[in-house]
Amino acid sequence: MLVGIVGKPSAGKSTFFKALTLQDVAIAAYPFTTIKPNEGASFVRVQCIDKEFNTQCNPREGFCKNGTRFVPVKLLDVAGLVPGAHEGKGLGLQFLDDLRQADALIHVVDMSGTTNEKGEATTGYDPSFDVRFLETEIDMWMLGILKKGWERAARQCQQEKKHPSIALGKQLSGLNITEKMVEEEMRKLDLSAEMPTSWSDDQLLHLTRALRQRTKPIIIAGNKMDLPDAKLNYERLKSQFPEYLIVPCSAETELALKEATKKDLIDYTPGEKDFTEKGGLNDAQKDALDYMRQNVLTKYGSTGVQDVIDTAVFKLLNYIAIFPGGVGKLGDQFGNILPDCFVLPGNITALGFAAKIHTDLAAHFVAAIDVRSKRRIGKDTPLKHRDVVEILTSK
Repeated sequence: MLVGIVGKPSAGKSTFFKALTLQDVAIAAYPFTTIKPNEGASFVRVQCIDKEFNTQCNPREGFCKNGTRFVPVKLLDVAGLVPGAHEGKGLGLQFLDDLRQADALIHVVDMSGTTNEKGEATTGYDPSFDVRFLETEIDMWMLGILKKGWERAARQCQQEKKHPSIALGKQLSGLNITEKMVEEEMRKLDLSAEMPTSWSDDQLLHLTRALRQRTKPIIIAGNKMDLPDAKLNYERLKSQFPEYLIVPCSAETELALKEATKKDLIDYTPGEKDFTEKGGLNDAQKDALDYMRQNVLTKYGSTGVQDVIDTAVFKLLNYIAIFPGGVGKLGDQFGNILPDCFVLPGNITALGFAAKIHTDLAAHFVAAIDVRSKRRIGKDTPLKHRDVVEILTSK
């Protein structure tokens, strides 16, 4: 799974990425600070299952704190997009191409209205324009990919009586789009499989948009919520775009709290509504922390940054977390207890889970066991969030 972070220049996108990963990335108040995409890993929160089994987990990756398991996910922060990106403006085609393998997109929007569509400083800017233009840029970019050689392919499909989804699935495979997806969306839009040459540009655009919504779903991170006008713009955006998940956040606050934790000045767990001071703070630091507590944590319940990535994975993508384990043994050969936790598509089956652990487990799969109930389950049994599963094999 790969989550892309997008937005216009100076929306706080790189700060958001750094707040999630603590990587040393360039952050500055001018457009196109980021040119090459930043790759990194962050974490999603899962209620750990170790206490149910009266034990203490030892994660191989990520960590566990106060009963919350932080499981790694991959992130990609691409450079800021501007109107006309699909035409190459602002190196837009290069930046859009970076998003090909993303499973979901976090759109970081400047809710304060203090940067225009080019990322330049201003006042009173309406952030709803950013939501619309980003949708348009991604749709038009994907449409350009879809239309490459389409007229010839449509004629060939018609002559050879082949389903158009075969040609389009091949054309769009680099975007994680399959023939089956194309066929299903064609059916919803009532597009003729027998006469693809009759499809209009509007119909092609509608098909593109449907495939984008399915394979590149977007969640909005309403950033800079600690600034004036941000709350008003946030409420307006929620009413204008009820179809979107919109999470209020302050990337600057999250980054500051994580940096303070790193310096052992406070104890802060990502996603929590408060922190604990540990001493050694000067007056300026105390004032800054007090400002963050009053204007972000108390007002919104958290900085929102962790909530964005959690919501993107578990609500937007509908992924679930599965723990490998055994009825008689929860540890690995090295004595690590519940060392792994997999974040996987919500329709994963027992056999699919086995394949994610190792191809050999899938090849020699016999059955699986629900470790909680000790019940034997078949290969096609769908798994649930926070299941603990043991795989049985023929060798």
